[in-house]
Amino acid sequence: MSYNNTNTDILIAGAFAAFAVDLLVYPLDTIKTRIQSPDYKRLYTNPSNSSINRSLFRGLYQGVGSVILATIPSSGAFFTTYEGTKSILGHTSFPAPITHSVASSAGELVSCFILTPAEVLKQNAQMVTHPQRSPSSNKIFDGNATVRALRKFNSPTQLWRGYTALAGRNLPFTAMQFPMFEHLRTSIHAYRKRKGIATGSMWETALVTAISAGSAGSVAAVITTPIDVVKTRIMLSAADSDQLRGEAQQKAVKEIEAQGIDAKAEIEKAQQAARGGRAGGLAVGREILRTEGVKGLFRGGALRGLWTALGSGLYLGVYESGRRYLEGRRVGADEGSTP
Repeated sequence: MSYNNTNTDILIAGAFAAFAVDLLVYPLDTIKTRIQSPDYKRLYTNPSNSSINRSLFRGLYQGVGSVILATIPSSGAFFTTYEGTKSILGHTSFPAPITHSVASSAGELVSCFILTPAEVLKQNAQMVTHPQRSPSSNKIFDGNATVRALRKFNSPTQLWRGYTALAGRNLPFTAMQFPMFEHLRTSIHAYRKRKGIATGSMWETALVTAISAGSAGSVAAVITTPIDVVKTRIMLSAADSDQLRGEAQQKAVKEIEAQGIDAKAEIEKAQQAARGGRAGGLAVGREILRTEGVKGLFRGGALRGLWTALGSGLYLGVYESGRRYLEGRRVGADEGSTP
């Protein structure tokens, strides 16, 4: 379904949709992050019987401020790139699913670059814990969590360490979701027209879009859960990696010096090995599979499917209805100004 929208319309609709989703479904994302964390059992379960303790549900909006500030421009950038690429490829002979996959992938590459620092900061803030009697332990919105998470980072470049992991999750996710979404939406509209029940209203557009996006998103989310688990682990370790590599480097150098070896090459070799300690996505995935099995790779999958169904449905439903509303308002204003 196409509208005669300007880039401003697309930016505003995308930003408003992102803001609405962040506020309404953010708590589910926080719980998912905590479940996927390697510290889940230690921080959020009772040692005696492995049952979930109440701390899992505290501070569910920790880190929301940073992600709202970033998702507004990143969502605008995604939809501007997506619609522009789709329009260009629409004049070629590519099949519609290929067009939608390529357009969504292009949008994600741009969006992820803007979103990555906030996503890294957000997930580390979601994991900040407070003493049970602390005044912050019962706060819904806790700005101190974001500040505490930010203090863990020694360099701004650490905030972009999750770009590859975020893009690696979002690219296959959107490449699967958007072709399914576009197909479902077109099919539902065609069915309603055949049955003579189509109204053409903005509310119909929003509802059909929400159902299509939620259904497609939940399927894509469950399939890509292993990548999401790996992404979460990488982002949660982003602030620690420099410190850990520094400690490993110092330890290796001291061991060589303690042995009385005076070879500079040996020390440099140990330093290079220590500097190379940052685990990539494949290594993280293998470690999860080794220690936790397949179940570990799908940890939080059901919650991710639910979160994505609600989030994608609301996100794209608000976006599409917002585009239509802004177009109608602009066209009406143009017609009113015509003598």
